[in-house]
Amino acid sequence: MSNLTLAFGRPTLADRLFSRSLVTDLILIAAGTALTSIAAQLIIPLWPVPITGQTFAVLLVGSTLGAVRGALSMTLYLVLGAAGLPVFAAGGHGSLLASPSGGFVIGFVFAAALTGWLAQREWDRKVVGTFLSFAAGTVVIYAFGLPWLYTVLGTFPPASLSRFFGTTNLLRATITTGILPFLVGDTVKALLAAAILPASWRLAGRADKAASENEG
Repeated sequence: MSNLTLAFGRPTLADRLFSRSLVTDLILIAAGTALTSIAAQLIIPLWPVPITGQTFAVLLVGSTLGAVRGALSMTLYLVLGAAGLPVFAAGGHGSLLASPSGGFVIGFVFAAALTGWLAQREWDRKVVGTFLSFAAGTVVIYAFGLPWLYTVLGTFPPASLSRFFGTTNLLRATITTGILPFLVGDTVKALLAAAILPASWRLAGRADKAASENEG
């Protein structure tokens, strides 16, 4: 009888390193949450949305754990932060409703699910596939974060928009603060992942080959 597990579908990089079991899955989910929490403290303080290491951690967790465990890991991250643990950027915590970056955090759950789903279809085993997977996950985060940011900025008086962003145009303010500062960093993160993940798969394959030869 197979062990109970939360890892559904094709194996991911984590499954090459650890045997599937419920206990292992729970540890990996918690580890993904912890990694994201730590990465959130690597911050360049911009307002209203800071630059952090979160997105790299989110997409890496999704790619290595797969769709279900990756999404659960990010859901745990969101729940812990909302419950008051200082796991968000710069030790932030509490309700996301009034936070300009709240939509980005919610998008983490779906971005991890997508990159995990793609990894289970072996996108993370090739350089181009990994880059495209991280790019797609980033688009998902923007898809949740930008409308949220637009809505929050819409609560600002026009005078405040003009003072903080140099414009009263909500769309321009959203693009200026929610996209432009992150483009270079997002590209670098995708390139870094494209170097790390396929190389990790190659190393795992070599280790399996060496183990087989030693047994022979």
